[in-house]
Amino acid sequence: MAGTGKAHLSDDGDVLLRVEDLVVEFPVGRTGLVVNAVSGISLDVRTGETLGLVGESGCGKSTTGRAIMQLPRPTSGSVTFEGRQLTTMSTSDMREARTRMQMIFQDPISSLNPRRKVRDIVMEPLNIWKRGTAPERGDVVDRTLEEVGIDPMRAAESQPHQFSGGQCQRISIARSLVLDPSLIICDEPVSALDVSVQAQVLNLLEDLKARHGLTLMFIAHDLAVVKNISDRVAVMYLGKLCEVAPSDELYRIPAHPYTNVLLASIPVPDPSAQPAAVVEVIGEPPSPVLPPAGCRFHPRCSNAQDRCRQEEPQLRSIGPGHFVACHFPVHDGTEAVAVRAPVSSN
Repeated sequence: MAGTGKAHLSDDGDVLLRVEDLVVEFPVGRTGLVVNAVSGISLDVRTGETLGLVGESGCGKSTTGRAIMQLPRPTSGSVTFEGRQLTTMSTSDMREARTRMQMIFQDPISSLNPRRKVRDIVMEPLNIWKRGTAPERGDVVDRTLEEVGIDPMRAAESQPHQFSGGQCQRISIARSLVLDPSLIICDEPVSALDVSVQAQVLNLLEDLKARHGLTLMFIAHDLAVVKNISDRVAVMYLGKLCEVAPSDELYRIPAHPYTNVLLASIPVPDPSAQPAAVVEVIGEPPSPVLPPAGCRFHPRCSNAQDRCRQEEPQLRSIGPGHFVACHFPVHDGTEAVAVRAPVSSN
């Protein structure tokens, strides 16, 4: 699975964000070892698109989002946003660039200052950058709060703890919108919310995207959520990309064994449904401190052969917009390869 390569990158001029050979490493004390959080991935996001980035916990997807924002700056690689190279920018230029790219965090309550009124929290970016006069800033804040479904009058006199988790996430979305960004990176924005509230927040993001002409990168581990909001989906495993495809295509015919495992793990909300065939996956994910050679998924893959243990796969095309980094994919664009184990009699 997890491999490298740039075959999936677009050649047209409609790319808002391009990431190439991104590496993020964290030292492990004084051991001389490093955590290989992100290991040389490349991806792009077209203007007006929603790119879903999925994978199990610890695969590096949230670290990728933060590295794009240069929080922290990546160990190596390049991040180009609106034609500007972010990794070589000065601190002051980077602060200015972040007004055009905002981030929504996983825990909405912890991301808001508990001591301040909600209206002041949303207005703070406008005050820092001195956008317009004081009355104009107030109008922008009130209008934005109404857009996300928060009463401006209540926001003027209430603190974050007086709102529910879903309302706090709406407030976080409002804060990200007031500077009129072109890109918003959503780092698992609905994983801490109830299922019914998740649907409301997802619908809100879709409405705001259309209304403001936004481009979204949507990071999540819930593939069912990603399918409904994303135009394309990129699948990560242990710091590497393994598959990139249009959303409907990925869910209809997953090519990578790991993608197949993720899709098979989605529960079916129907108690009368017959159990599906079991997709075999072996053991636990390897340590990102000492990742395996070759394909990083081979210790857990039922399709693994000697080549997988020695040679890292490259992303290659198997159909229009569909790319996979696997030597022996489930689907290679011509004929499916069976990797499902028999249905258990238990």
